[in-house]
Amino acid sequence: MKIPETGAARESVLSKLSTYRQNDIDWRSGRTFAYIFDAGREAESVCKEAYMSFLSENALDPTVYPSLMRLENELVGMAAHHLGGNENTVGTFTSGGTESIILAVKATRDRARKLHPEIKKPQIVIPVTAHAAFHKAAHYLDLEVVLVDVDPETFRAIPEAVAKAITDQTILIVGSAPSYAHGVIDPIEELGRIALEKKVAFHVDACIGGFLLPYFRRLGDDVPPFELNVPGVTSISMDFHKYAYAAKGASVVLYNDPSFRQAQFFTCADWTGYTLINASIQSTKSGGPLAGAWAVLNYLGDEGYLEIARGLQSATRELVAGIEGIEGLKILGNPSMSLLAIGSDSVNLFHVVDEMKLRGWYVQAQLSYGKYPTNIHLSVHPGNVSGVKDFLIAFRDSVEAARKLPSRVLLDQLGPMLSELPKQLDTLGPEGFAALTSAVGAEGMKLPERMAGINELLDALPPAARGKLMTAFLDQMFQSEF
Repeated sequence: MKIPETGAARESVLSKLSTYRQNDIDWRSGRTFAYIFDAGREAESVCKEAYMSFLSENALDPTVYPSLMRLENELVGMAAHHLGGNENTVGTFTSGGTESIILAVKATRDRARKLHPEIKKPQIVIPVTAHAAFHKAAHYLDLEVVLVDVDPETFRAIPEAVAKAITDQTILIVGSAPSYAHGVIDPIEELGRIALEKKVAFHVDACIGGFLLPYFRRLGDDVPPFELNVPGVTSISMDFHKYAYAAKGASVVLYNDPSFRQAQFFTCADWTGYTLINASIQSTKSGGPLAGAWAVLNYLGDEGYLEIARGLQSATRELVAGIEGIEGLKILGNPSMSLLAIGSDSVNLFHVVDEMKLRGWYVQAQLSYGKYPTNIHLSVHPGNVSGVKDFLIAFRDSVEAARKLPSRVLLDQLGPMLSELPKQLDTLGPEGFAALTSAVGAEGMKLPERMAGINELLDALPPAARGKLMTAFLDQMFQSEF
């Protein structure tokens, strides 16, 4: 694959791009319950126009583009007000929840290095329901992750278990508001008291729910305190590109103590070029996401968001009632917003996911982890609201179809190979991996239409083996067309 010798016509280029999208999910249909947060064409149009108008501006240096500095300061101010901040609250606009989390962990680590040089092997204590971004942060920043079990019925963090896991090397504990997998809020007030007592930092991951939860509270839901005004909370993250409906990527990380943000910054004067100072991980970055987020917040306004939340609240209640009315299904935990995890002791949920896909709906399979069961995840967004009744019809039909399908077919075919597979993954070369993908029904890197067998295989493997297998697969997917 080489750069074309001559340029093509504008129409030809755009047409070719369009053909590349033919197998993408049709997210505008309202039939996708993951990855998409769609508030409708008008909000999208305003957001995109603002995004494109600042696409070429570079947010690297705020002194060159003071407009971008103003947009960021206003967005951080809105986020701080929304999340119980005060005049001391500071923050940074980021590319997404993962970057916000990495920055919060980095800030905590660097501040701890300065204030507590006796800490030689920094640890972060996180519930098993905490987002994988914390593992990523620890991986990048060379920190030890201390995992803590959660209540197997409520899926909420257990404060006593968190307190017990804290050592003299702990720099940070984490709570979710809510957790992505099950949509439940950890006991933030109790965790905050532990953070104060143990003198450790406390980050609240409100990336997916921080924007929406205050509206659900105003609409009468029992949403416990989780914001910056909870004693003990030192930082919080919240995405604008989820339930604030901004364009990706748009998030924010906020701190109650400005010294944390100073520790977040990276500055380098030890080279022959300009003195580099970055508030976030990126250096050069488009002003588009800033402008898009600012525009959609100003376009929809507080009243607009409240109305959207009202529709989400009603749709979520209807979904919960409908799903719990299907024999053999249950909602895991007690979700606090429009994130649901559907479990079952009698139905193969991987078959349900496949059957829903055949009916034109996308729902997300979540594998089991230890004592925490396999489930189907739904992230409900405004585009789903009008189709709840149709979804429930399709879901009931999919469950009934799944009841009639066999399970463990691929696992039984693999037989003794299954128990040996975790050991073999360390030495599995390209030929061995090709043989394995062929055995599970993948043609080259093209996955089969029905994924139940592959999901059963992954579910049967230990988490470490799952990771190795999926890493090898991803590595094969991204091959240059040389």
